[in-house]
Amino acid sequence: MDESKPTIPTNQVIHRGLFFVLRHQGLEDNAMNTIVSIQPRAITHRTSGKSRGPITRLMSPGDLGQLLKPFVFLDQFGFKPEPGKKGFGMHPHSGIATLTYMIEGEMAYEDTTGKSGILPNGGVEWMSAGNGVWHDAQPVSDAPITGFQLWIALPAAQENGPAHSVYLAASQVARQGPAQVLLGRYGAAQSSIPAPQGMNYLAVKLKDGEHWRYTPPAGHSVAWLAINAGHLDAGGPISAGELAIFEESDRPIDFVAKGDTHFVLGSAVKHPHDLVTGYYSVHTSKAALNQGELEIERIGAVLREQGRL
Repeated sequence: MDESKPTIPTNQVIHRGLFFVLRHQGLEDNAMNTIVSIQPRAITHRTSGKSRGPITRLMSPGDLGQLLKPFVFLDQFGFKPEPGKKGFGMHPHSGIATLTYMIEGEMAYEDTTGKSGILPNGGVEWMSAGNGVWHDAQPVSDAPITGFQLWIALPAAQENGPAHSVYLAASQVARQGPAQVLLGRYGAAQSSIPAPQGMNYLAVKLKDGEHWRYTPPAGHSVAWLAINAGHLDAGGPISAGELAIFEESDRPIDFVAKGDTHFVLGSAVKHPHDLVTGYYSVHTSKAALNQGELEIERIGAVLREQGRL
């Protein structure tokens, strides 16, 4: 061995921003021996979706949801309530879970699991439809309403299970650094929502010029973001109202805010099943879909008898 060149112990790894700097114990602090750049993920798709009235559909099971499953559907909504006009009305789901993130405004909610109340500004509604559920959301005032609704394809073992719902105020949503953890875990913060394993869904706010790196958990090859307000550089420019999809890999994602920016970010282990769709439902097989639609019909008949439809 050439003793004039000290070896570099494998345990001397110091994280510095976008690099991992390997140093030999006992060398001067400014003596870098090896620098290995960890390249972030690249953007592969970008879309501004399709708008119809107050709703912009950024992803659905028939298009980008095929690339991003278990994330199969994303609506961005924004409107000012008008007298005499309803909100989202009573409607059914099966085979999926929906997560509604209220950015602005308040909505009165009701569902057929027996839950009802007010979803406040910054609040989160988790509705795991399982074998079938109906729910309703109505504005409580004439204040503007904005937010995102995400659909998640449930695992085969849960897609025809019992429906259940969780409603959280903004103060009940776990936080780590600039991120609210709507689903999953980020750093030391874990969502209290009992979502399927292997997925994260974050709401992130960055100040103008702020840099942030998201390192997904192992196996989270699926990753995407949608911007509510502001602009980002994430290996390319992304603007408010756009959805960006990142290449499937195990690498991190780097962000630089161009102005104060608010966005949602999802990452997950890829859903291994086909997407078999109904009008309000997504399942892994035709048999599972048929079972869910029968339960939706049964609950709907009860609601009609009660005068709620």
